[in-house]
Amino acid sequence: MAADVLTTTDAAKMLGISVRTAQLMIESGKLPSWKTPGGHRRVLRSDVEAILPDGPVQQGLRSARVLVVTSAERREVLAARLDAMAHIAFEFRTDTWSAATAMGGRVPAAVVVDIVALKDDAVGLLQALAEDGRLAEAELIALTASGKASKAGEAKLPSRVRKSSLEQLSGWLKPLSEDARPPEALSHAGFPIAPNEASRLQAVKRSRLVDTPPESAFDRITWLAANDLKMPVALMTLLTGERQWFKSRQGLAMPDTPRSWAFCNHTLLQRDVFEVKDLSKHPSFADNPAVASAPHFRFYAGSPIHDADGFPLGSICVIDYRPRQLDARQRQTLKELAAIASDAVLLRQLQAAPTDRMATRTHELRSARN
Repeated sequence: MAADVLTTTDAAKMLGISVRTAQLMIESGKLPSWKTPGGHRRVLRSDVEAILPDGPVQQGLRSARVLVVTSAERREVLAARLDAMAHIAFEFRTDTWSAATAMGGRVPAAVVVDIVALKDDAVGLLQALAEDGRLAEAELIALTASGKASKAGEAKLPSRVRKSSLEQLSGWLKPLSEDARPPEALSHAGFPIAPNEASRLQAVKRSRLVDTPPESAFDRITWLAANDLKMPVALMTLLTGERQWFKSRQGLAMPDTPRSWAFCNHTLLQRDVFEVKDLSKHPSFADNPAVASAPHFRFYAGSPIHDADGFPLGSICVIDYRPRQLDARQRQTLKELAAIASDAVLLRQLQAAPTDRMATRTHELRSARN
């Protein structure tokens, strides 16, 4: 375990950058870290490897989360406007207090505050957020009627706050949520990928879930999916650049498939449940090896699993050998099971953190003795 924990100097050497640049990456949150009891910064090797590129250092997007603060009445209007940007994990809050407490330990890519709906409360919230050093890397966007400060209260907005109309909002969010360049290996993959796929793949690496032993927390979820939905196959999938790997599986012997076989490629681009009633009659799946030949799958439904930063890692999905269709209750069940799996991923990472810190301290004590 100690070999998996690096000093700032070690991380700088791996990345081929100066120690000062590595320190800046740590301070900005682009390279996750923690402090030892002695006050020294430590990082995980997996986090460094996640941003190791083939060429120059490519840091990737820090988050796929965007917090939107608006009124209950305006929420549906904003949600409809933003629905097409399915690769972003929008979190809506309808009062400034819940918005202030929603930050947690994870910095979102952006915070959008609807001044049209919340008026002076929105201005006060943006002023407070602009002074919060934890949000130095987050974009702060004030949603105004015209995209400009049109009222006296709006003129008090801090200079770092961008002003946007509802029509302009997607344009502001686009550069915050899309990678500078897609992964070259997937540029002609034959299946859809999200605009932030390179950053999503880094998130999969950071999760440290791929190729790990079975865990009861996830096996219970797939068991419930198979039994409650009366499906012969239920899976928890994780999608790397090359593979679809099954963290948990019910009713299927194979541990993984090539990424190109994954029906879940489409699920990653959905907010809700992605369902195909008859795979053999769908133009995107009829020629899929798992459909055209053994095991001759015919039905698929999946809902995405997200990490704490809003990146979809994979899905909870169910498969059948005959065409069928989920009813409304079954779709909601699948969606809730995926949400439970997302919570289990977060809990797993929180539980691993103290172990990593203990390993670091043990390594330091051994080094001191030597």
